[in-house]
Amino acid sequence: MTAFKSKFKLGLIVGSNRRQSINRALAQALAKLGGSAFDAKFIQIDDLPMYNQDLEAALPDSVTRFKAEVESSDAILFVTPEHSRSIPAVLKNAIDWGTRPWGKNSWTGKTAAVTGTSQGAVATAVAQQHLRAILGDIGMVVMGGEAYIGFKPGLVDEQHAIADDSVRKFLQAFVDQLAVLTGKLSAKIAPRAAA
Repeated sequence: MTAFKSKFKLGLIVGSNRRQSINRALAQALAKLGGSAFDAKFIQIDDLPMYNQDLEAALPDSVTRFKAEVESSDAILFVTPEHSRSIPAVLKNAIDWGTRPWGKNSWTGKTAAVTGTSQGAVATAVAQQHLRAILGDIGMVVMGGEAYIGFKPGLVDEQHAIADDSVRKFLQAFVDQLAVLTGKLSAKIAPRAAA
């Protein structure tokens, strides 16, 4: 793992609003694995109203908070289940709010990584592919590589650690790759900001 002068700000967005979400458990484990490179913060999306252009004139407080948290993050890690062969409605709603009002896209230029888990054989493969296409279209720099995690009981323990050694090593490499990409992108952007 490359050493960085200071930690990056990582926004974690879980595409599930279930209280006992296995994707939230995976996201907590990823935050722990990335602790040396990232200060992680979960960005809440389940309190956002359904996107409606009529609300843009006076943004709801939850939308203002959400957009500020996205904008203050150096990178966003999306951890999502698959719903009906696509991304969950709660996640698509958050993405839509992040692009609006017109000309105020909170996502542009942010580093993004995508993963997810399910108990099925293909995990969240179709949702992740769909999400990658959306994120690229809204101006995010999406990390390459695929991370489809098959969930099984005991995969994540009560201390948010990955119990399976091979899965833990794979996910550590995934988080490290996100840190390297974020560092490279930050290095390219910083000189322009100082000029």
